[in-house]
Amino acid sequence: MPGKIIIRLLKFKMSEKKKRKIFVDGAITPGFIGESIEKHRTKKDIGAHSIFLGQVRNDAVNNKEVKAIEYTAYVDMAEEKFHEISEAAFGKYSLVCLHIFHSLGIVYAGEISLFVFTSSSHRKDAVKACEEIVERIKYETPVWGKEIFDDYSHQWKINN
Repeated sequence: MPGKIIIRLLKFKMSEKKKRKIFVDGAITPGFIGESIEKHRTKKDIGAHSIFLGQVRNDAVNNKEVKAIEYTAYVDMAEEKFHEISEAAFGKYSLVCLHIFHSLGIVYAGEISLFVFTSSSHRKDAVKACEEIVERIKYETPVWGKEIFDDYSHQWKINN
């Protein structure tokens, strides 16, 4: 009988933190970013937000200009890794909120493909957590970008 109670408590605890939708079709719009910030107005325990916006650059590679990046992912594995990164950040930093959104599909130069938004009572935790999350996303998640050039040729992006 006591074993059943523990199992029920564990199931309840695990279901408390549901996994959020990470991937967005196409670019992440300024309106979406603004609405995300606006939703936090009512949270009076937040004293700082840190936001990272990853924007597609029109780099020149071998005398060709990048016009867009087409993002693909192993979605199930990527969502699991994003969840792991989020949980680690909540465990390490004093965060009130944390949101991660990443594009799938084509995102044109000048558009946003990654939006990381951390909130805390104090600035240092929000800033440090945001920076660490971005670095972990870049190197640990199974998300790939195919650079599409002005002549419609392409190559897989190498993260620097």
